[in-house]
Amino acid sequence: MVRLIGILVGLFFTGWLLVTFAVGAYSAATEPALPTVEHEFHKHPKALHLASDGPFGKFDIEQLQRGYKVYKEVCSACHSLRHVAFRDLQQLGYSEAQVKAEAAAWQVPGVDPVTGEANTRPGVATDYFPKPFANDIAARAANNNAIPPDLSLMTKARHDGAAYVYSLLTGYQEQPAELLKQFPDAKTPDGLHYNPYFANLNLAMAPPLSDGQVTFDDGSPNNLDAMAKDVSAFLVWTAEPTLAKRHQTGWPVVIFLIILTGLAYLAYRNVWRNVKH
Repeated sequence: MVRLIGILVGLFFTGWLLVTFAVGAYSAATEPALPTVEHEFHKHPKALHLASDGPFGKFDIEQLQRGYKVYKEVCSACHSLRHVAFRDLQQLGYSEAQVKAEAAAWQVPGVDPVTGEANTRPGVATDYFPKPFANDIAARAANNNAIPPDLSLMTKARHDGAAYVYSLLTGYQEQPAELLKQFPDAKTPDGLHYNPYFANLNLAMAPPLSDGQVTFDDGSPNNLDAMAKDVSAFLVWTAEPTLAKRHQTGWPVVIFLIILTGLAYLAYRNVWRNVKH
């Protein structure tokens, strides 16, 4: 008797759960979702065309060098490149001597060989780009309680990649009056900055770039739009430095496979031509 009662109780709760699930699913399918400020005012990234786009894309070395300079003079104050070593800069057209000099201009964590205590030292080519902050606590203290993300793989980690980075850098603006009229409680909090290309519209990072902030040796344009494109292209390279080589290798392989497939089909026809089905 006890077992029967237990079975009936179990069936009751199972049926109740199924009914609840069915009602919830029906409501979700038939009732319109309530509008949210993110849904109404979040924008998709702007269009961005880089030399590395597409199956035949390759890097614009001069643009990558400009993007690196933007990173070094602006972005490196808050963001790390922990997956990139100084020696990798040779792929951007820098000589070995230039790479060594560039590495030596950075201070990286080290250990005193005499005392064994932690210290800093000039970088060498085999070192990776250092973190701008000693730890997460220091990072939060300097950035309105937000930890700046590492940028090494940013264009791989975010949907739309380089276009997202470019849009974010050029997308800072005042909150639209329509937004505040429709959502009075959605005013950007103090210390945050409105950007419609960011997921929740408000982010701790202040606008990092401004016209004329970085001067390029080749006299290239250094307005906000141009610098945002250059550093976005650079971050495509940091995320996938072998992209151009992969394209160069991939197409011969594809052509070879197509030819091999054709030869295999002709061989098949030749071997089985006298065999009746």
